[in-house]
Amino acid sequence: MTKFVLLSLPNKYCNSQQSSRKIPILFILMHFHRAGKAFNPGEYWDLHGRALVREGERRLKANKKDDAIAALCDASELLKRSTSETSVRDAVNALNRATKILTEQGRFRQAADRQNEVGDIFRVSNRPAARDAYEKAGHLYQMDGAQAMGNAILRGAAEISGLVGDYERAIDTFVQVANWNLSSPLAKYSVKEIWLKAGLCALGADDVVLARELVDKFAQQDDTFPSTREARFLNNVVTAYGDGDVKAFTAHVVEYDQVKKLDDWKTEILLKIKKPIGDKGGLT
Repeated sequence: MTKFVLLSLPNKYCNSQQSSRKIPILFILMHFHRAGKAFNPGEYWDLHGRALVREGERRLKANKKDDAIAALCDASELLKRSTSETSVRDAVNALNRATKILTEQGRFRQAADRQNEVGDIFRVSNRPAARDAYEKAGHLYQMDGAQAMGNAILRGAAEISGLVGDYERAIDTFVQVANWNLSSPLAKYSVKEIWLKAGLCALGADDVVLARELVDKFAQQDDTFPSTREARFLNNVVTAYGDGDVKAFTAHVVEYDQVKKLDDWKTEILLKIKKPIGDKGGLT
């Protein structure tokens, strides 16, 4: 029996109105499983993956939830290797369905892992979708009690929000993460970096007033912040931005970069912030 016949046979049974009465569910599941395994690695990723998706659907219908999760996750691994947009979308759908089942079972860590995979799939091709998936993963990790891991994922989601111009959402998430980190002796060191990124997002939103308010707020939360390199840099670029002084803005960026190398995120955001300064001639 060829692999294509194996795949078509259980589909025919599933589509038959009589299948639920005449064809044992285990018989159908067996054929879906055999169909999926018939496709060798590297050969027909799409067909192999979709066979496993159908297996997952039937196992879920048979209330075999753990087996359904396994089939859906295996299917996603195959489908996401395809160059077809449809297959990648099917991989995401399979992971989302697995996430839903895992969440309903209270298995939040495993559900978060699946959403993390969704974020990784979209990270290059669809930043907003990646951000949404990472946010969901972060909250699921927190629900599982993994606060530090959840915050790390949410911080990444906030960075994506900033890159796509959703500055308000980025600021809210950065502040949320920083507030928790401030209460953690192990994570407190990262707060100044997070606050810097929140302040830069305020400038990205062309809101100098908010940027200054954030600087003041952060200083009240931690009286050591104003003396940090990050706070001094933020104050300097906020002032230069407000004055519409491109030369001063650039000089502060170059100076900071010489002492502490700018990462890709800051570089991209600072370029976006710098672009309109010269056109406005004073941004108070």
